[in-house]
Amino acid sequence: MPAPDHGVANTGAEAQFRSVLGHFCSGVTVLTALVDGNPVGMTCQSFFSVSVDPRLVAVSVARTSSTFPSIRRAGTCTVNVLAAEQSVLSTQFARSGTDKWAGVTWEPSPTHGNPVLTDVLAWIECEFDCEYDAGDHIIVVAKVRDLGSRAGTGPLLYFKSAYAELASTP
Repeated sequence: MPAPDHGVANTGAEAQFRSVLGHFCSGVTVLTALVDGNPVGMTCQSFFSVSVDPRLVAVSVARTSSTFPSIRRAGTCTVNVLAAEQSVLSTQFARSGTDKWAGVTWEPSPTHGNPVLTDVLAWIECEFDCEYDAGDHIIVVAKVRDLGSRAGTGPLLYFKSAYAELASTP
């Protein structure tokens, strides 16, 4: 019996890969930075904790992103963890060629002044440390410089190519 092909070389295999991995629920973040005094931002679903000591986090960004090169140039960013009611923000920052900041309110982060979006569940202010090639993505590891959170709301989740919320428990 031949070994199964675990690659994603063809469209059918790529669709299956996306479908199967879509069963893994993730939170949704918006990466923000200031570049030449102007806010820039992008939605990023692939964010994770790397280390507690030193405090490191990472994001995985598509090589085709038109926004990440600007954020990279800033050298710092704020990871805004979106709350359940912020799916509109996620969609707005995922679009290219539009004014992502239309109607968006924010305040500057304490250390670098990057945008902290209003009413996010949590925020993590970071300085970029290193990057790793990862196929059609780049894994960016960043040092945490400051962070904060708020209570009283749940996270915006992404599951099977759609937004989801945690079910309340009795």
